[in-house]
This record gives sequence, structure tokens and C-alpha cells, in this order.
Amino acid sequence: MMRGAILHLDVAQIVLYAFFIFFACLVWYLRQEDRREGYPLESEADGGVRSPGFLFIPAPKAFRLADGTILKAPTLQADTRALNAAKVEPWPGAPLEPTGDPLLAGVGPGSYAIRPEVPAKTHEGHDLIAPLRIATNFTVAPEAGNPLGFTVIAADRRAAGTISDLWVDRSESLLRYYEVALESSRSVLVPVHFADVNYRTRTVKITALKASQFQQVPALANPDSVTMQEEDKISAFYGAGALYATPARAEPLL
Repeated sequence: MMRGAILHLDVAQIVLYAFFIFFACLVWYLRQEDRREGYPLESEADGGVRSPGFLFIPAPKAFRLADGTILKAPTLQADTRALNAAKVEPWPGAPLEPTGDPLLAGVGPGSYAIRPEVPAKTHEGHDLIAPLRIATNFTVAPEAGNPLGFTVIAADRRAAGTISDLWVDRSESLLRYYEVALESSRSVLVPVHFADVNYRTRTVKITALKASQFQQVPALANPDSVTMQEEDKISAFYGAGALYATPARAEPLL
């Protein structure tokens, strides 16, 4: 009897086959779990629903959220929003061009997901994102510089407004938004990643939009809080502006 064998079976071979079976089961499980969102598939050609079939879609699982809400997924509910875009060519997979106002079309860099119309909460139940006038236990570090009162310069080199407040992430202790007071007396939020602060000139340059386009930034239902849906729409608006604020931006460089 050969050493390393059990009942004339190679131990290494048994371990290898066991690994193959385990890995195949793991891939099957992960592929089922990642289908809890984004299904059913819709055919680009005729708009019909294409489901992968019951073998590939997992049974609905209940997820209990922190606020006690229970969500089940997958729901297999299609996105009923109108597609504000048209294909530039008839073949499948052709690029889409927004129809109407490209900043509000909700496609391409301006696309956003459907999220709850409630603010994200901290573990203690406070609004996760809040302005410094509400989150009074936060302050700007003196050595970092405070941009309050700085002039906002848009892509067309015109002044769009002034920084009136800073919105922080209470859990991460990070700056998330600048609040800009426009000349029209309304205020809008600007994600920090779209802003370039110059402390020497006391300006905040935001090249994603022209000065006049700040009036179209999605408004807040509550001036002291921002919902998860509003966050997505605001970020999407500036994302759309990065490509569509001027006609020249959507054209090739060469």
C-alpha cells in the first residue's frame, strides 16, 4: 500500500476535487447574491424584459435596516423612469445623447439612482450630513483655513455666489459640501470634489457649471438637511455639467 493514500485514493487528488467543488459553490452563491439588484434585464432592441431564469435569480431575502424598515430583494421591478436620451446610431450598444436639457436629463454622467427621500442617519439617530450651523460640535481647524465668505467662480469665470456654510459628515468628520449663497437669494450645495479652493485669492473655482447654471441645481426640501435622493441628484447635476455645461465639452478634442 502506497504511503499518502487512503483506501487506494490519492489524498492530494481528493483535496483538489474538494477545493473545486467548494470554489464552484462559492461562485454560484456570489453570482446569485449580486443579482439582488439590477434585474430583470431589459432588451435594448425591443425594450422587452429578459430574465435569466429561476436557476440564476435567488429567492427574495429580507434585510432589516437600522430604522426597523424591512426591505426584500430581489424585487424584479423594472425602472419606470423615462429615458431622456436617444441613441446616436441604430446598432446595439451605441452611445446615448441626452434629449432636452442635458443637465437634467439624468443620463450618462448625470445619471442617479432612486434612493430614499430621507436623510442618512448616524448611529445615534442624527442627520449624517449637516451644516456647521446645525452640527455645532464641529469646527474648521485654524491651520487648514476657512473658506466661508469666499467667492465662487464658475467655468465662465463669472462669480456665481459666496460660500455661506460648510456641510460635514458627522460619522467620518469630513467636509462633504459647500453651501453657496447665490445672488438670487437661494442657496445650493456643491460637493467638495467639484471645488478648487484658493486661499490666496479667497475664491472657490467650480468648473463643472457656468454661473447661470447654478440656478438649476436641485433644491433642498429642508434647508438644514439633505436626503439621500437629493444627494444623488445634486452630485449627478454637477457630473452632467462636467460634460454638458457647454456644447464644446461633449465634442472630441481632435
